[in-house]
Amino acid sequence: MVTIVDSNDPVSIRAWRRLDERLTTSGQPTEEQLVLLAALGIDDIVNLALHSHEDALEDEATSVAALNMRYHHISVDFAAPTDDDFRNFNRLIDRLEGRTIHVHCILNARVSAFFYRRALESGMDEAAAARRLESIWRPGGVWAAFIRRPEDEALPHSYAGLDYSPPGD
Repeated sequence: MVTIVDSNDPVSIRAWRRLDERLTTSGQPTEEQLVLLAALGIDDIVNLALHSHEDALEDEATSVAALNMRYHHISVDFAAPTDDDFRNFNRLIDRLEGRTIHVHCILNARVSAFFYRRALESGMDEAAAARRLESIWRPGGVWAAFIRRPEDEALPHSYAGLDYSPPGD
């Protein structure tokens, strides 16, 4: 799998990833990092984290609007992701086709799992999708069930750089 990198990418944002020319992902950006995203030409910010999380911005929607980007929120409970969450995510990403999008949660775990499942459903090779996912984490429990890896449901989550070396290291 080719990793797409732009020299202007704000790689200081937690768990920054560029999936293609118009789609980037990360953990929770700070207020200052939202400015970097706007400068990068992002049209839309999609947040999959709960607004109540301690690392969430106080009023991200207002901050994003002030930077002339559009804000979208799909509240995904980390303890209980649902197929409805995934359907809402797919509808939104499809609706934003052609726009430059940044999708985030708190650690890029929810986001990477959603894009893993989306990639598989769109026909991406499982090994390539897994490398992209596992550059962030290896889901266990409810997230393994969510991404359709029943063999991993009994396992704990493992995080790249903490519990194992990510692919490509």
